Amino acid sequence: MPGLQPPCRSPSTNSTERRPGLRFTRLPLAFLFLALLLVLAGWNKMPEEPSMSPMLFAFEHADEAAWTVVNDGVMGGRSRGFVEVEEGTLRFSGTLVTRGGGFTLVRAPRAIDLAGHAGVELRVRGSNREFELELDDEQLRFGRRVSRRAPFMVSEDWTVVRVPFSSLRNTIFGQSVSAPPIDLSGIQSVAIYLA
Repeated sequence: MPGLQPPCRSPSTNSTERRPGLRFTRLPLAFLFLALLLVLAGWNKMPEEPSMSPMLFAFEHADEAAWTVVNDGVMGGRSRGFVEVEEGTLRFSGTLVTRGGGFTLVRAPRAIDLAGHAGVELRVRGSNREFELELDDEQLRFGRRVSRRAPFMVSEDWTVVRVPFSSLRNTIFGQSVSAPPIDLSGIQSVAIYLA
């Protein structure tokens, strides 16, 4: 359109610039440190208590589950995420750009049977923002994969958060959809999502 200019990049990592008709926001993804991911059979213990439930990821080896980053470039976005695993911790960092796709995620393929469990427990530290846990049971709706995600908050201190399976929402490209219940016995991957 005549008169519209693309947004300028600012050296700041947390900036919003306005030009007529355009909005561009860059947010630091900061860091999400994930120390362990457990499956919980029930919620009978306080979050601070150690869990005896099966551990899905301990992050003891860099190649433990082939964690990979998916950025919003597939939708014209410019977000960038990075992942590394070392010393028992997964570190997810980068920049979230809200113009375009506006998401980044880190995913690990893993066939898991979670039937009979109530949820997932994560030990996390980060930048006082909301992330989402995504479980993929490969359910399709309207020819597209249904995303099963639930939010959790991350603070600057190490915290144990619990994500009950009952809090998973069904979406396709961020829009709520009606879909059959998740097949907990057929989980094929686990992801941490930021949008």
